[in-house]
Amino acid sequence: MNSRRYTMTSLSIVFLAVTIMSVSALGQNAYAAGGGMSLSAEGSGDTIDVSGTSDRSDLDVTIVLKSGNGIHDVAQSSVSDGSYSATFNVSNLSDGAYTIAANQGSSSKYNLSVSVDVSDGTSTSSASVSNQAAAAEEEAGSVEAVAAGGLTLTASGVEGSTTIDVSGTTDRSDDITIKVIAPNGNVVAADQISPSGGSFMTTVETGGALWSQDGMYTISAFQGAASNYQTSAEIEIADGHVIPEFGVIAAMILAVAIVSIIVVTAKTRLSIVPRY
Repeated sequence: MNSRRYTMTSLSIVFLAVTIMSVSALGQNAYAAGGGMSLSAEGSGDTIDVSGTSDRSDLDVTIVLKSGNGIHDVAQSSVSDGSYSATFNVSNLSDGAYTIAANQGSSSKYNLSVSVDVSDGTSTSSASVSNQAAAAEEEAGSVEAVAAGGLTLTASGVEGSTTIDVSGTTDRSDDITIKVIAPNGNVVAADQISPSGGSFMTTVETGGALWSQDGMYTISAFQGAASNYQTSAEIEIADGHVIPEFGVIAAMILAVAIVSIIVVTAKTRLSIVPRY
């Protein structure tokens, strides 16, 4: 009877270890899947084809064609298999620059815009932007936002670290203003960077009273007023550290579980299969 009890204890510990490993893997895979959306606009004569991707299907994507003179057209598209699309007729528009904005909710991760040109009622402009997450194996989070024809921004942090690495590229030489905004809307850090050779980088230190709120922090970059020189990325912070941190905790618990298995097996000299 005692042999069976100890064997069941060993089996329970093994099951716990396997469960922890599975949950840890699921958490990391879910994070790696990332989030956000992309937006592309392709001029083809008197129409502009708009398309993009989103990891959300609970809200329709609202697409607006506008300029300094106001809104010229609005389309609404549902997300199907992670994609959405719309088409705008520009044959009756005046010459000039126009903005195509797509939004899906209030989060900055789901609000994108690109600029296109119209001349003689036609457009041959091509532009795209994306802020979808791209996670590396050794990074807790890496979010890249690419603005067509201008500014790119990447914000990343190693799991459990207290620093955020910010970098990007630009085809302008003007200074770039970096702001970090907490979930409550407060600006917790700011910096001004001069690009060199078309790229820039800086490091943001986390921690302290300003970083006491857990949640998604927005890193915004500005280089002039044009929409394709304003972009942002998000990274999640908890207790002043970049998350997720579950992987480290799971590893510690797994190590304890393995040691427990060894100790119980050594003391009882039992295998997984009970002896009679």
